[in-house]
Parts: sequence; structure tokens; C-alpha cells
Amino acid sequence: METLTLLGAGFLSLLEPMNAAMLFLGLVLGMLVAVLPGLTLIMGVVLALPFTYSLSVTPAIILLTAMYVSGTYGGAFTSILFRIPGEPMDVPLLWDGFAMAKKGEAAKALGWTLIAALCGGLVSAIVMVTLAHPVARFALSFSAPEYFALVFFGLTTVVSLAGSSIVNALISLFIGLFIATVGTDSIYGTERFAFGIPMLADGVEYLIIMVGAYGLGEVLVRMEQGFSSPVPQTVASIRTRLPRIGEIRALKASLFRGTTIGTIVGLVPGAGATVSSFVAYGAEGQYGARRAELGTGIPEGIVAPQAAATASVGGAMVPLIAMGIPGSGATAIILGAFLLHSLHTGPQVFVSSSHIVYSIFASLFAGIIGMCVIGYFAIRPLVKVLALPEALISSFVVLFCFIGAFAARNNLSDLYLLIAFGVLGYVFERLQFPIAPLVLGSILGPLAESSFMTSMISFRNDWTVFFTRPISGLLMVLALIALVFPLYRHIRDARRVAQTVHP
Repeated sequence: METLTLLGAGFLSLLEPMNAAMLFLGLVLGMLVAVLPGLTLIMGVVLALPFTYSLSVTPAIILLTAMYVSGTYGGAFTSILFRIPGEPMDVPLLWDGFAMAKKGEAAKALGWTLIAALCGGLVSAIVMVTLAHPVARFALSFSAPEYFALVFFGLTTVVSLAGSSIVNALISLFIGLFIATVGTDSIYGTERFAFGIPMLADGVEYLIIMVGAYGLGEVLVRMEQGFSSPVPQTVASIRTRLPRIGEIRALKASLFRGTTIGTIVGLVPGAGATVSSFVAYGAEGQYGARRAELGTGIPEGIVAPQAAATASVGGAMVPLIAMGIPGSGATAIILGAFLLHSLHTGPQVFVSSSHIVYSIFASLFAGIIGMCVIGYFAIRPLVKVLALPEALISSFVVLFCFIGAFAARNNLSDLYLLIAFGVLGYVFERLQFPIAPLVLGSILGPLAESSFMTSMISFRNDWTVFFTRPISGLLMVLALIALVFPLYRHIRDARRVAQTVHP
């Protein structure tokens, strides 16, 4: 009853003009980012982050969360209609969605997408509200060793899911951790790795790293490619046709599988909508009633990945709110927004700022319903933005990058750092280094260092404390498994390839 009362108060807070405005703005921006070529969901959330400085923490997080949830849905439009996946998570959608569109059933395919997003999102939001408080209550027993083990687990899990090359992911992570050490040591107050450069003495804002590596770096990559985006067909006849109740009942197994997979995968720190979408599509190919027809344009191939992608949002918010560990790339940016507004997520947040937490929970429920309503009625103008020249869009992205970087500290030196990290992001993309570990390292690095140093001071430099205490020991074992298993899998696959080439 206490949870329902707090959630009801959260819904009432959405009636405040600023919160309602940020919710609507976030839903629209999230869909635009998902539709526009050359922009990614994470880049959109990063670009919006600097503009939350003047807001209080509740409308700021509502804006970013609304962008996050609607971004998992908006990319389905271009995947189904034009075979242009707005995000990696939308790739499984086009295998059956575009096939349906070619058969003249685009409106029906869009209707299945809407139903899947609505069902998956609402169920995962219920799971989020149900699990967040118990997880946080369990985390209240944590002390410094447990916090370090938890952050370490989050870092290693992100690396294990960061791409095909675990070595590149580790290098990216270590670079982010090194950047986090630049500036003044929070424990001893000494200057580190500033090399006498005044702009480095205060450290490097992770906002600059995110905006530079994701925003400016992606523009440089697209510029090198010549801003080559496919020209869409006419959108005059585009509309959404909802399936009948009987048709929805026939696909309840696919909806259940997609929603369950999305919620569970979302709970794993470092996973997210892309992993959820592909896993759900694969499960449909293994266990679906019409698995032999998958890829030919059947609704099951749309419902499963879309339900999983949207359901991952609620799952990813649980570790973010309850333990301060981001469950996906987008929630890593939202974690940065919490820290920018001096609010540390974790078990104590339910004690100190429960009204903020449940306002965010309520905004997720409202956002899922709102994005479906907006997506149903506003699909034509949303898709028409594809006609805009990508070079024009990228110029505005660059402008927002510089405005956001300067707004962080009103320091001109941050613009030089922005350019440096933009070049670094470009180099990472060219060399196929994942950017997510870099950003996570810069955000979680200070938290890991602080909890590690506190543990060493409290336990007289006894590093075994991380393994001898039950909870921290379990987390450290899970972290090591998350780190070692991808290495084992990489070595195993390499041996199989070698045996195939040289039997």
C-alpha cells in the first residue's frame, strides 16, 4: 500500500506544468532521434543532458527517461517502411516488418509494433516498481567493500557485452578509468595527471566526454561517409492499423516471451534494448509456433523484438535506481544526469528522495502510453523529417554539442576538450573500439576509486576483504565470471575457425 500511495503521488506530480511539458517533449524528441539518420538514441540523450542544468532534478530525469523509452519505439517506423533501422535494436524488426510492408501490410505491421511496445513497456514498468524497493532494501546492507564489488561488477558486465573484441573493450574501459583520475584526488587532495595544464586541474567533466565522443565523434564519422542516407519513398499514405483482439490473443505467447526476455535482460547491468531485441527474435526462431516462417513477414517477428526492446527500459531502471549501476548505455547517461543534480542513486535514494523516484516511475507508465498515442497520430510528420538533408541535421548537432559543453562550467577550455574527445570518438569508430566502456569508466571510475580507498582505509589495506565478506565476495565472483567468460568464448571461437581453415 505504501508503494501504491507513493506511485499515486508520483502521478499527481506529473500534473505539474513543468513535469508534463518535459514528459511530452522527451517523447517527441526520442522519436525524432530514433527516426533521424545519423543520430542514435544515446547521442540524443547526451545532447539533451546539458540543457537540463537549469531544471530541477525531477523534470530533468523525466525528460531523459521519456526520450529513452520513446527511442526504443520510434526507430520501428523507418525499419518497417524504408528498411532503415534507426537503432541497432531495430534490425530484427526489419526482417519481418519490411517484408510485411512489401506485401502491402505496412499499416498492420505498424499496428503490431504499437501493441508490442505498449504491452512490453507496461509489464516491465510494473516489474520495475515491484522490484526496485526490495532490491534497494537488500542493498542497504552494503558498506564500502560491497559498493566497490558492485561497481566492479557493473564495469566488467558492460565490457563483456560491449562488442566482438573484448580486448578493444578493455582498452576503452581503461582509457575511461584513466581519464576519471585526472584532476584533484578526492581522498588526499593532490593533483594527478594535470601536467601543469590549468584546464585539467579540476578534472574532466564526464559530460564533455559523452557529448564529444558520442555527438561530435559520430558527426565526424558521418561527414567522412559523405552523409549518405537513403531517400525515402512518399509518406502520403502512411498510417497505423491496430490488430483485432482475437489476433492479439493468438500472439500472446510471442508477447509473453518478448516481454519476459526484455525485462530479464534489461535487469543485467550492461545489456539493454539491442541485446533484448536480438535474443527475443532468436527465441522466437527456436520456440515460436511459426518459427519456420520467420523472416517472411509474419507478426511474430515484429512483436517479439519490439516487446523485448521496450520492456528492457523498465528492467534497466531497476539496477540504476536501486543500486546506482546503469543497466544500459542510455541509463549510463541518465546516471550522469542524477550526479549532475547532486543526487546519488542507490538504496539511500528511497529514503532521502522517494518522491523523486516515484515521480520517475509514474513518468515511465505515462510515457509508454503517451508514446503510443503520439506514434499512432503523428507518424507522418515524424517520418517526413527523413527528407531533411543529413548535413543540415549534423550541423545542428555540432552546434548543440558546443552549446552544451560550454554550459557545463561556462569555461571556454571545455570546448577544446570537447574537440579532443570528438576526435577520440571518431578514432574509436574507425578502429572499431566501443565507446560505451569509455563513458562508463569515466562515470563509474570515481565511484569505484572512492569505495576502494574507503575500504582500504577502514580495513587496514586488507584487499582480501572484497572476497571474504559474503555479499562482496559473491559480486566479485560474478564480476570475474562476466570478465572471463567472453575471453573463453573468444578463444573457443578462434580455435573453431582455425580448425575449419586448417582441418
